[in-house]
Amino acid sequence: MPTFAMGDRLLRQTVLAGGGWTAVLAAVALLGAAAELLLPAALGRAVDAALGDGSGWWAVSACGLVVILICVDTLTDLASGFGAARATAGLRRRLLRHLFALDVRATRRHPVGDLVGRLVGQAADAGQAGNAVVLATVAVLPPLGSVVALAILEPALGVTLLVGLGLLAVLMRAFVADASAATAGYQRVLGTIAGRLLESLTGARTIAAAGTTQREEDRVLAALPELDQHGRRTWELLARASARTSAVAPLLNLSVIAVGGYALTAGWLTPGELVAAVRYAAMGAGLGAVLATLNHLVRSRAGTQRVAELLTQPATPAGDRRLPPGGGALRLRGVCVHADDGRPILDGIDLDVPAGATVAVVGASGAGKSTLAAVAGRLYDPDRGEVRLDGVPLRDLDAAALRRAVGYAFDRPVLIGATVHDAIGLALPVDSAAPPADRSPATPAVLRAARLAAVADVIDRLPGGYRTPLVDTPLSGGETQRLGLARAFAAERLLILDDATSSLDTATEHRITAAVLGRAGERTRLVVTHRTAAAAAADLVAWLDGGRLRGLAPHRRLWADPDYRAVFQPAGGGS
Repeated sequence: MPTFAMGDRLLRQTVLAGGGWTAVLAAVALLGAAAELLLPAALGRAVDAALGDGSGWWAVSACGLVVILICVDTLTDLASGFGAARATAGLRRRLLRHLFALDVRATRRHPVGDLVGRLVGQAADAGQAGNAVVLATVAVLPPLGSVVALAILEPALGVTLLVGLGLLAVLMRAFVADASAATAGYQRVLGTIAGRLLESLTGARTIAAAGTTQREEDRVLAALPELDQHGRRTWELLARASARTSAVAPLLNLSVIAVGGYALTAGWLTPGELVAAVRYAAMGAGLGAVLATLNHLVRSRAGTQRVAELLTQPATPAGDRRLPPGGGALRLRGVCVHADDGRPILDGIDLDVPAGATVAVVGASGAGKSTLAAVAGRLYDPDRGEVRLDGVPLRDLDAAALRRAVGYAFDRPVLIGATVHDAIGLALPVDSAAPPADRSPATPAVLRAARLAAVADVIDRLPGGYRTPLVDTPLSGGETQRLGLARAFAAERLLILDDATSSLDTATEHRITAAVLGRAGERTRLVVTHRTAAAAAADLVAWLDGGRLRGLAPHRRLWADPDYRAVFQPAGGGS
């Protein structure tokens, strides 16, 4: 579905997402519009009654309508606040679930700061859609109702106001079209700046060490002139529209008053009806509220368009099959992956990894090693070809079953969770990862994983042990990498290590290599590495060259090839 159509559809869904609060807002706003329309008539009748010694009930009725308008203002604030909060929360949950359902390549197309901006800022703008639509719709009722009321009092008055409102409607239509483009551009550039800022904050140490703070500041703020241009354009359009309505509205009001004054002298109107006509003229010409609600509607529509750009990207489909009994046999057939520019990253990979075996994946930088590791555990699907685990295509596997079967460890792991225990147990089933009822330091599964990753001694030295909050845990790069390894060791069938020991010292790496490679048949292991020792310890080596599988054999057999030996030279390292 095109993004524009998806944005309008999402706007309608967000309006309905306010639920009962949006309905309450609509009812209260309609009540307020009705009271606003009745008030001039009641005041007019009260004037005529006062001049003719009539009943004072019209004055009492006018006071009652004023009380209703005061209550309407309070209830409008309450209903709009709760409705917008409910719609925004629902939209954020939907967008967050969709982002997690996208494959890794899809989310990499957008800077993280831009994604956060859409989730926080644009989702909040979109969440106001229900309020904006209701209030914008109700805001036109008093002007239209004023036309009808004036036409009832005197047709000439109604025609005069109608002509003026037609002119104002033309001016506002131009404002909506131009302001939509300016607001969308502002939000887009703001997302770009947020993405660059997050990149800079992540690499703050590197920037400080290189002494390039000013250069980085210039890079982050390079789009600021464009942001300023869109922002100024938005305010200029709003100011221009306000100026036009401010210029036309008094003229329109004076025209109605002039016609009404003539009607009074001609005996067509009573003094009270003239008072009502003046009030209706002011109500019809005062389109500032309409302009403000239109501006809110423009922001909401632009926000939903930005959110819809992400929601239109197809999520990775999940299957419903479970794995049969097996030891983790991995098979890739005709696997091809292409970059966004069409360049092949993996080209026709056929690879068989026997159950329980260890296969080291080696190759020069850019050979496709990390991409092979990604498709082997379905971080994303290949563009062509198929990946099977114990005979079941990964596309057909239930998502929970897949994540229990496959564990990943990366060169720069990101630790997620409130405590160290949560970070290690992230991939474990809930019953295995949940804290125990007693006061033992960790669950058995987490303890075992920490010992295998040679990080248990580090955790024991922390103030709170396994319950230490992550934010209060000073970890080196190697210790962080070991916690990432511990998280991956929960895998039941396939363990994928993507250069996951690069930050470890030699002694620690030896201990972990023994833990990973020294348990033959326990699970299948796919190890992306550029180290000779890891390749030599594996059962087989998959040698990638330019996205193709150049060789699959034990290390000692491939070592005879000088091109293979060159992979392990310093210039050929990396992933």
